[in-house]
Amino acid sequence: VQLQASGGGSVQTGGSLRLSCVVSGTIVANNAWAWNRQIPGKQRELVAVITTGGETRYADIVAGRFTISRDNDKNTVYLQMNNLEPEDTAVYSCATAGVEGQGTLVTVSS
Repeated sequence: VQLQASGGGSVQTGGSLRLSCVVSGTIVANNAWAWNRQIPGKQRELVAVITTGGETRYADIVAGRFTISRDNDKNTVYLQMNNLEPEDTAVYSCATAGVEGQGTLVTVSS
């Protein structure tokens, strides 16, 4: 299984980004998926989850601003991030069933 995250970048407070996780070696529709983030100096934290049934769950700190979704035809998982804050600055990575890909850096400036 290979997970390739992309879409990170630098934005100002209030901006938006959409992260993509292109999946190979497994079928997106058959797995639950998560987006995690690693903030410098802090533990990695779970940001969002989407189950095989399509249910979504979010960390309180991003609920209402972030949306996780998947495109089964493209075998890709997304994280739409709106109203970004400097505290969202982190390396974001996607994961499933014990496999986590390399992350993509998101930097939010005030």
